[in-house]
Amino acid sequence: MKAGDGATERESADFGFERVSLDEKQGRVDSVFHSVARRYDVMNDLMSAGLHRAWKAQLVSMLRPPQGRPFAHLDVAGGTGDVAFRVLAAGGPKTRVTVLDINESMLRVGAERAKEKVDGAGDRIAFVTGNAETLPLPDAAFDAYTIAFGIRNVPRIETALAEARRVLKPGGRFLCLEFSAVDIPLLDRIYDAYSFHVIPRIGARVAGDAESYRYLVESIRKFPTRGAFSGMIERAGFRHVTDRPLSGGIVAIHSGWKVS
Repeated sequence: MKAGDGATERESADFGFERVSLDEKQGRVDSVFHSVARRYDVMNDLMSAGLHRAWKAQLVSMLRPPQGRPFAHLDVAGGTGDVAFRVLAAGGPKTRVTVLDINESMLRVGAERAKEKVDGAGDRIAFVTGNAETLPLPDAAFDAYTIAFGIRNVPRIETALAEARRVLKPGGRFLCLEFSAVDIPLLDRIYDAYSFHVIPRIGARVAGDAESYRYLVESIRKFPTRGAFSGMIERAGFRHVTDRPLSGGIVAIHSGWKVS
């Protein structure tokens, strides 16, 4: 197959600013998160000056898990449990969360924290190893699906979106919190300088890994625009698709509904 052939392009993906095969991207992403698992949430605090907490609170506020009825929630790429614990705290005693992540190092961190953070953790939260592109879960099993800062690391985003729709019940909601494009003049240049020069240094000092954080910064720049990603969500079959930029567009929350 010749270089530049359409089929070759379809079988490759961005890994930061590099173009690699789909399998190579998955392997490299796995390596990144094995490396940073123990320091992942601490690094989120340092990199965002704590803003990630407000962004995740907004995500859960939009989700609005019910207090008085059963609610089955799936959090994908949420290995350390940060979003899942918030969903459980916001929901009633009948709220159950399945945390799915392809990276077992991240899941181990989440399972350890669940023992400290969640009463009756064994009944209310489960940690499952799995790929967002091939969820090891039944059709129409969940009332809601969230993915926070994970979709840009998936090699086949369209496949992951189709899987999200498959496992949702009719009337179920898809919510994605992801980095976006800053849309305030001057802030965009400050943000770029901070991202490319400061974050890798923080990663080197705190997590002992500058390269992983350099990739994470590059992956943000390669992610589709808000409009383009909303179009992907619609093509996956979701309806009433919206996007809500936060903090000047540093991140956005994308929403869609499985109507039937």
